[in-house]
Amino acid sequence: MDTLSASLPAERAVLYVSSNPDSRIVELLTKAAWQVVLVPTDTETARVTIAKAAPRVGLIELPHNATPEQLSALQKCLRRAKITWIVLVQPGQSDAAATRQFILDHCYDFITSPYPEPSLLFAIGHAYGLATLRDASSAAPDETKRVTSRRAPGQFDMIGECESMQELYRGIHRCARTAAPVFISGESGTGKELAARAVHNRSARGRQPYVAINCAAIPTTLLQAELFGHERGAFTGALQQKIGRIESAAHGTLFLDEIGDMPYSCQAVLLRFLQEGTFERLGSNTPIKVDARIISATHVDLEAAVAQGKFRADLYHRLCVLKITNPPLRERDTDIELLAQHALALYRKEAQHKIRGFSADALVALRQYDWPGNVRELFNCIRRTVVMAESPIITAADLGLQVSPESLSDALNEAQAQAQVPATTSKVTTNSARKTARSRSAVHA
Repeated sequence: MDTLSASLPAERAVLYVSSNPDSRIVELLTKAAWQVVLVPTDTETARVTIAKAAPRVGLIELPHNATPEQLSALQKCLRRAKITWIVLVQPGQSDAAATRQFILDHCYDFITSPYPEPSLLFAIGHAYGLATLRDASSAAPDETKRVTSRRAPGQFDMIGECESMQELYRGIHRCARTAAPVFISGESGTGKELAARAVHNRSARGRQPYVAINCAAIPTTLLQAELFGHERGAFTGALQQKIGRIESAAHGTLFLDEIGDMPYSCQAVLLRFLQEGTFERLGSNTPIKVDARIISATHVDLEAAVAQGKFRADLYHRLCVLKITNPPLRERDTDIELLAQHALALYRKEAQHKIRGFSADALVALRQYDWPGNVRELFNCIRRTVVMAESPIITAADLGLQVSPESLSDALNEAQAQAQVPATTSKVTTNSARKTARSRSAVHA
């Protein structure tokens, strides 16, 4: 059995994790000029070996009748290495929910036994190409990475690279795989509708209607008719039949924004639809069956609302099958400059003169401010500043944020001190080089 050394090159190497390696696969890959490194599926051995691995591509053969515990142990191993994995499964093995989730979360592709040779070589080649692009991107110079991140600094039309945003992106991916109801929590201005639309667009319903309604923006007397529709003559002013939002979202997604503000009287009707998939238009006794996925969101603490009797507990549990959370901007310190730069690029044309960027104290002020209105407030602030600023460089004073002068000064001094360290080092190095050059000149003279 081959063993893996720390110096093994990543080029043309495949890590093959299996308790009983298929000699046909090893021979096929060797003939195709791949170096095959065999690793047993014993989790401790696999953990140590994979952690040291240099190959860009890995094959992993799942144990027959793999238990969730075995898959969980393998998941921990796979997370430790930047390897693009292809999983080998037996017929029917991917029908198990735990196995499907393992493949979706950790693998680039899967191949079913008897592992057709063209499919195997094709998948490994594509996985290797993808991993090579990934490695080249991560090895790029700092300036290149900075510019690239500002061109595409997030996912799903959302901007952000911090860990809380990465968790949001992962939650969107997971929710898009199923048709279960999704509840999105988060403060106002954090982009809950962007998250809802992202779940819809990447789901199997992505080509079907996406219908949104703000439950807080419609009067209580009209909300039920807006959701479920009405027949002609159902009430005063109902001059013709109207299709409701739920019916309009057939086969697609209905987004109920600010669900926490839905009147208690409407909650029972919505609950019935969630339970039975049917409803009746106002003024009609004919049940209408509609297949529509429900995504809801609110800034209200629904659990507290349930405890206070303002929101039905049974409806809460129906809506909150899957949950994702949009983080507040104050917890996304590393994303604030990205968002500000994006907003500046978006509104730059509205300025009376050319705006070149932000001063150091402006960037510090942006990071020091709490942003109670979150991303919405940040974008409005930048837009207002772009229009009103008189200088080509936006300063902290231009932003007009209520930031403590002491905290702003301390943060700015710290940032300037850190910025001076490389400059001082560079100056010392330059002076040393000059002294060395003079000494050599004196010797040769």
